[in-house]
Amino acid sequence: MRLVLKFGGTSLSSPNHIRNVAKIVASFSKDNEIVVVCSAVDGTTDDLLTISRLIEQKKKDDVTKVLNNVIKKHKQFANQTVKNSAIKKQLLQKLNTDVSELKELVRGLTLLKEVSARSLDYLISFGERLSDDLVSFALQDIKKKSTALNGKEVGIVTDSNFGESRPLMDTTRIRISKTLGSLLAKKIIPVVGGFAGADQHGNITTFGRGGSDYTATIIASCINADEIWLMSDVDGLMTADPKLVKNAKLLKEVSYAEAIEMAQFGAKQIHPRTFEPLFHKKIPMRIRSTFDVKNIGTIVTPSPSAATKKTVKCVSAIRNIGLIDLSGGIMFAAPGTAAKIFTTLAEKNVNVMMVSSNPSESSVSLLVKRPDLEKAANALEMNLLGQTVKKVDVTPGVSIIAVIGSGMRGTVGVASKVFSAAQKKNVNVIMIAQGSSELNLAFVVKDSDCKAVVQSLHDEFKLDKIR
Repeated sequence: MRLVLKFGGTSLSSPNHIRNVAKIVASFSKDNEIVVVCSAVDGTTDDLLTISRLIEQKKKDDVTKVLNNVIKKHKQFANQTVKNSAIKKQLLQKLNTDVSELKELVRGLTLLKEVSARSLDYLISFGERLSDDLVSFALQDIKKKSTALNGKEVGIVTDSNFGESRPLMDTTRIRISKTLGSLLAKKIIPVVGGFAGADQHGNITTFGRGGSDYTATIIASCINADEIWLMSDVDGLMTADPKLVKNAKLLKEVSYAEAIEMAQFGAKQIHPRTFEPLFHKKIPMRIRSTFDVKNIGTIVTPSPSAATKKTVKCVSAIRNIGLIDLSGGIMFAAPGTAAKIFTTLAEKNVNVMMVSSNPSESSVSLLVKRPDLEKAANALEMNLLGQTVKKVDVTPGVSIIAVIGSGMRGTVGVASKVFSAAQKKNVNVIMIAQGSSELNLAFVVKDSDCKAVVQSLHDEFKLDKIR
């Protein structure tokens, strides 16, 4: 088969782990054509983001300290990962070249004392650039032909929306198929740094946090891969977060639609836009553990088998959310009110995660991420209070709970079972929403009630018995 294997940061968190990744790739490459996509080494992207914040705070000494730690860590990894002295020398030379470019960038940004969106993308792309070197040379160390490529070199062309870019697929498909096609024909294993590409002017762009998954599916679509495997520290998609539900079970098969819902509702294993490049080609995706390759994980397919179409497959929770209740008199129902609310929040770069309105249109409830709550409430009070809105109430500690499953569509009694499960724990439901797809039913409870309700729902739908 032609496979794209994407390894997350936790899979690359030590020299031993990187050697383990190289062995996994080598074993699967005996019978398959492999393209590897890598995240940054665990913690590196956070360090680079810290550097950007310290630059803007004008803390020059702290910038130098964090940067030196990043460089030191990767050089230590290089020395401990690769045993062959000649290959190690080549790896250190390559790292030195990338590190010199990184230092030059940081020096320039420190002088400017500011980091633009374009500069930030360039800065944080170095995490993946450094990790793809480590993995590629680790493969060479065990006598596998390999080459490291960043997103720009492999041919990923994007728009210029720095921080949340999207690929220009027609151009990208032509470039990637040419670049990787020639390498695979020579039995060379390409190791591609995920998360980043370049716009049509050659500026480095990134896809946002978790974007290495997106890189992997873009590549899979461009080379007509048979499967794509997301390799991380989890066995696959679960019926619930094991931290909340001790008897959570591994899901063997889910649909694209179900997996997208799980991604939107807190399944950290998947970037929500990961599936976009796969729809047309209908390429199956497998979510597997790097640390337990005997476990085949969860397969995500365009149309799963009838045997796996359960009413509810998963109970997800997004915690640490803020609730804003807006209420007003008759003016609140006037045309354009919703537009004013969302425009006000958009201007402050606040994303509304969930919205609910009562039929009388006298009130609207909004959910936003907890860090955005204060600025969202302030913006609404400053712009709308006393005019369109009479009252703004804020509740900081709430959770969204969602039950997800394609079998819910058209099934009578699902909502009844959901809310009876909440009632059994004597929990008040604050807000409810269901999309027209009927793939999920989401509701809001106090964060302190979240764990009990998730466990109750898991028991109600007997998800511990799922096969």
